[in-house]
Amino acid sequence: MAMAQTAESIGANVFQFFTRNPRGGAAKPLDHADVERFLAFAAERGIGPILAHAPYTLNAAGAEDRVREFAEATMLDDLKRLEFTPGAMYNFHPGSHVGQGAEKGIELISSMLVRIASRFSKKPSTTVLLETMAGKGSEVGGKFEEVRETIDRVESAAPDALALGVCLDTCHVWDAGYDIAGDLDGVLARFDEVIGLGRLKAIHLNDSMNALGAHKDRHEKLGKGRIGLDALMRVVNHPKLSALPFYLETPCDLQGYRDEIALVKSCYKQ
Repeated sequence: MAMAQTAESIGANVFQFFTRNPRGGAAKPLDHADVERFLAFAAERGIGPILAHAPYTLNAAGAEDRVREFAEATMLDDLKRLEFTPGAMYNFHPGSHVGQGAEKGIELISSMLVRIASRFSKKPSTTVLLETMAGKGSEVGGKFEEVRETIDRVESAAPDALALGVCLDTCHVWDAGYDIAGDLDGVLARFDEVIGLGRLKAIHLNDSMNALGAHKDRHEKLGKGRIGLDALMRVVNHPKLSALPFYLETPCDLQGYRDEIALVKSCYKQ
C-alpha cells in the first residue's frame, strides 16, 4: 500500500518494486490486509500494472547447482506471492552463462522456467518478462535472438503454461548495440522480426552513460546520457510503444523521479 501511495505522490500511475532485497535473501511475510488495501487503492486511483523485479542475484544460467537452485526457489516463491495481486508482471535478468556458452545458458534458463510452471495447478496470472540486457560479460539476453530462443524453448516444452513477455530496457539495448537514437524504427522492426512486438509488455526508460555498443550497462538520468532526451521521448511517443507502461530506473532520489515523471508527461503527445 505504501508503495502505491508513494507512486501517486510523485505523479506515477505505475511502479516497479523488488520482491525482496535486490541482493537476495528472504522476502517479508505477506500482509494480506495490506494487499487488500493496495488492490482497492490501485483500482480507485488507476494504478497499474505493477512490475515486480527479481533480485539481481538470480542467475538461472549459473554453472553451480546452488546458484541455479537459489534462482529457481526464489522465482517460484515470488510468483506464488504475486498470485495475490492478479495481473502483475514479473521481470528478471535472464542470467549469465559464466563461460558455459550462450546456448547452454539458454537451456538452463528455459528449463528452470518449465519446472516452475509445472509447480502451478493452473497458469499463473502473472506475466513473466525476460529483460533485454546490455551483453556485458557472459550475459544472456544481449541479443534479441537469445531472448526469442529462450521463450521458444519454454513454450515448446510447456505450451501455455506461463505467460511470457519481454521488458525492453533502453539503456541495455543501446549498450548492446541497438541504435534507438539514430534508427528507432529499424530497431523495432528487428525486434518485431525476431521476437514480435506482441511480446513487448513493458519498457525500462533509462539514459546511458556509455557509447552505443559499449556492453557496460550504466544507467543515467533522462537527457543526461549518451542516448539523449530527444531520442528517449521518441521512444515514449512512438505509436508502437506509447500505450505500454514505462518504468524509470535512473539514478535519482524521490524528488528526481518526481521531476522526471513530470518531464516525460510534458513531452507525451498521445
